[in-house]
This record gives sequence, structure tokens and C-alpha cells, in this order.
Amino acid sequence: MSAEIKPEVKKISFEEIKKHSDRSSNWIVINNDVFDVTEFLDKHPGGEEVLIEQAGQEATEAFEDVGHSSDARAMMEQYKIGTLVDSERKPDLPKKSDPEWKESSGSSDVSWKSWIVPIAFGFVATVIYRLYFMS
Repeated sequence: MSAEIKPEVKKISFEEIKKHSDRSSNWIVINNDVFDVTEFLDKHPGGEEVLIEQAGQEATEAFEDVGHSSDARAMMEQYKIGTLVDSERKPDLPKKSDPEWKESSGSSDVSWKSWIVPIAFGFVATVIYRLYFMS
């Protein structure tokens, strides 16, 4: 039974990352992880300009604001080359999850209850109208 040995994660400083801030060598930092996205520039669905704009710097907020899918997050792993040195790390921003398009079972109950009051009011108004104005 052999234990899988994980390679040591390379620690990279912002001083080094800033040297990779153009199209020929593009590194970005997302949640304290360092990614070399140079090979991905031509493949990026949002266009290479977005990645070039973030090159050599912290890009977590820009990445999270877009709301990347879980597939995009999984794809990132192949471009990870290390993490920030401990002294330069920041608290991780919360990851934005994929949007939930389906309704939860509780929300349909609330939706149905929101119709009861208008329907009841309409019924009562109709009965009063017929009693007083149709007789």
C-alpha cells in the first residue's frame, strides 16, 4: 500500500508575479493561488483583454464578480503554478456559486399563498356588488 506523495506547492511573491504582466507571460492571483494563464489567453471566453488587464496582480474580485461556473473553476487547476508567500496572503473572498434556477419546494408554497388574499378579496367584492347593485 503506497501513499500518494503530494508535490510541495511553490510559494511565489508579488515581486515575482509582477514580472509576468503582459501577453507573453501572464500570471494572475485568485484567492491566494497563482495561475499562469498565458496559454489560456486565446481560449478565454471573455476575450484575452480581460486577462491581460489583470496580469501580474490580484484578480480575485474581478474573477468573483463575473460569477464563473464550477466548470471554469475546475479548469483553472491546470493553470495553477503556486500560491502566494504566507506574508502576502489575504483572506479568501467567498466564491460565488452557480445561480440556482430551480425553485425550492418552500418557495412554491409561498407563491400559492400570495394569491389567496387577492382571490378572496375579489370574491368578496363580487358578492357585495351582486347583493347591493344587482337586486
